[in-house]
Amino acid sequence: MNLTGKQLIGFQIKASGHRNFQGVQAATGELLPQVFTEATDDEAHEALLKASSAFKTYRKISDEKRASFLNAIADEILAIGDLLIQTACAESGLPEARISGERGRTIGQIQAFANFISNPTWKREIVDEAMPERQPLPKPRLVQTQIPLGPTVVFGASNFPLAFSVAGGDTLSALAAGCPVVFKAHPAHPNTCDLVGQAIQKAAQKTEMPDGTFSLLHAQGHEIGGYLVTHPLTKAVAFTGSYKGGKALFDLAVRREVPIPVYAEMGSINPVYLFSDRIALQGEALAEVFSQSICLGVGQFCTNPGLIVILEKDQAFLNTLASKLDQMPLGTFLTAGIKKSFEHGFTTLNHHPATQRLTASASPAPSLFSTSVKEALAYPEVMEEVFGPCTLAVVCQDLAEMIAFTEQMPGQLTATIQAEPIELTTLDELIDEVSQKVGRILLNGFPTGVEVSPAMVHGGPFPATTDARSTSVGTEAIYRFTRPVCWQNF
Repeated sequence: MNLTGKQLIGFQIKASGHRNFQGVQAATGELLPQVFTEATDDEAHEALLKASSAFKTYRKISDEKRASFLNAIADEILAIGDLLIQTACAESGLPEARISGERGRTIGQIQAFANFISNPTWKREIVDEAMPERQPLPKPRLVQTQIPLGPTVVFGASNFPLAFSVAGGDTLSALAAGCPVVFKAHPAHPNTCDLVGQAIQKAAQKTEMPDGTFSLLHAQGHEIGGYLVTHPLTKAVAFTGSYKGGKALFDLAVRREVPIPVYAEMGSINPVYLFSDRIALQGEALAEVFSQSICLGVGQFCTNPGLIVILEKDQAFLNTLASKLDQMPLGTFLTAGIKKSFEHGFTTLNHHPATQRLTASASPAPSLFSTSVKEALAYPEVMEEVFGPCTLAVVCQDLAEMIAFTEQMPGQLTATIQAEPIELTTLDELIDEVSQKVGRILLNGFPTGVEVSPAMVHGGPFPATTDARSTSVGTEAIYRFTRPVCWQNF
């Protein structure tokens, strides 16, 4: 069936009008001059038609040529120069050093995918040779390899305007796999998105990629996102954002006539388990580094340590940590919406009968609250993510209660064990239980900061993500957008 125009069986195109909007300077709330027009359903439909048409050619392009395309994207992003840094700083409120580092990370992960697909072993070919003399039946020759899924819709994140945005890991892993991408720009930084989107378009043209290999759509509302996910030409979705947003897209995708995979990273409170010997030996220094991790980037990291699990005999450490947090400034949030959400989360914990505030400020600020295991399990709302510099400590009577709490804990991106070597010998059962709940376990570190590496797992069991078998960081992310095919007797 040739799906052209609006003749899509079982799919209704909803009319939507053009609406204009502008980017906002995060630090001041002032509107930036560039005016953007929200994409209509018809334009989204056209982008997916182009992507579907491009897929017929793009999936057959050699890995070498796709790698050249990816490297050209890196070159074009660097060619934007200081304008990209200045624009991203204005729209995010993040300092220049952070954005410069993020641009470097973006370039690095682009090059990592280009290098990865330059080696044909990335397709994980498995060859079972024929055994024609086998009895009672001969064995055929079987070869398994990976092929791309098809047009992929990617949603940009609010907290990383470069590394998890237009040329972030989701877009690059899909393009590397052979999937055209339709990218829905995040309204928090439309100018930054537009600059990078133009860079990808230039790279596509210079390397002679088919028209429709990459498209970028602007929209402030959620309607266009739902449209893209339910469109029958969409074959996969990648999302980084809130639980509410990711779960809504996932629900739409599984209710389609033909369900499709949604790889949604939806947030996490990333527990840190603290033990006595570690606290005794490094308590002051540990509290200092811990407070910095909590407040890094105004706490707007998906790996922010939002939960502490500590034994009752060690809870004096919490007062030391609270005093460090009292000295930390709040900083500028990425968006007014994130700031409002943080204030709501702080107020909820501050007035909840199951929690006690350990930091001084009764107003929204870098904060530490505490509760018991019994109350944390009785009132699960106190363990909901507060996106910002806010952490909840769950105080356990003993190791057995700590293990029991972990068994009830929802899925997370990361967990950290802070313990001395002698303590680790007693923690096998706990660590085993933790491994069932997370995608990455750290020893004597902090979860903020995700290495772009083949071994990295940036994912985890629901509700941290919608598919615990995948990662959104590192070259293994490419396999979200491929599927295995077996060739018999070819």
